[in-house]
Amino acid sequence: MSKKNVSAWNALQPGDLIDVIAPGSRCSDQELEKGVKTLEAWGYRVRVDSKIFGPDVICANTDAERFRQLKKALLAKDSKAIWCARGGYGAIRFTEELKKLKKPKNTKLLIGYSDVTTIHHFLNQFWKWPSLHGPLLDRVGRGDAHPDEIQELKAVLKGEQSEVVFSKLIPMNKMAEKKRTIKATVCGGNLMVVNSTLGGAFQKPFPGIVFLEDRGERGYRVDRLLKQMELAGSFKQAKAIVLGDFVGGLEADGKDMVTPILQRFADEIKIPMFKGVEAGHGEKQRAIFFNTPAELVGGSQASLKIYTGAAKR
Repeated sequence: MSKKNVSAWNALQPGDLIDVIAPGSRCSDQELEKGVKTLEAWGYRVRVDSKIFGPDVICANTDAERFRQLKKALLAKDSKAIWCARGGYGAIRFTEELKKLKKPKNTKLLIGYSDVTTIHHFLNQFWKWPSLHGPLLDRVGRGDAHPDEIQELKAVLKGEQSEVVFSKLIPMNKMAEKKRTIKATVCGGNLMVVNSTLGGAFQKPFPGIVFLEDRGERGYRVDRLLKQMELAGSFKQAKAIVLGDFVGGLEADGKDMVTPILQRFADEIKIPMFKGVEAGHGEKQRAIFFNTPAELVGGSQASLKIYTGAAKR
């Protein structure tokens, strides 16, 4: 694991400023307000642009306006983190503009998942920043998250907890059954979104440990997405694949074809593959840090330990 691929971020302190953005779809005004109040109750200051929501065909605002707010948040010298209000769809629409940005000196943490995967990929692969695949602000505001999940999230943000451990991984192929330790960084995110990077400005092989999850995709679509990534060389630098939740996606007759499709892919691919990471669109959305040191242990007691990479000020 090369040190040039690992960058520290500053643990959050009471009074730190968090920028809230909506790079994809919008949540309701009430969900946004509740999310902001929750972060304020945790001791942070929160900044929301007055134009966070506006008219658009499908997204939270126009492409230009959403990108303006993302750019402002990334380059702002006074904020310490960026929290995405919702996922949905939209970040792919300004990928070319993202690549034109000049990397600032100060590293800050991006928090979100789902459609936010596009921005994670950019920050991890091009700026070498760490980022946090974690709950969106609307979920935090609704109070949907389990208390243990929120407690862990608050602890890692403040630097009180230096690692996140997933101890109940299940090996999916013979390579994963071998007891060995893989030291690398974690990358990835939503399967559909990472697949959308193929053939575009962000296409790069995924290094290290690749995390994947998805929602509402039927078996044949999951198979197509995985095969397309494999044919495009997305996994040629990967040391392992770990799966989060794959929810929904049942066939019209109620049959689950996603599970056997994932198993077939595990049987065919030539790297260790595991399932059981408690993250994604399911009930639990535990914190997964991208582009920070991690240790994946194979065998009958497989586990994944991800270090937060936080620096205390």
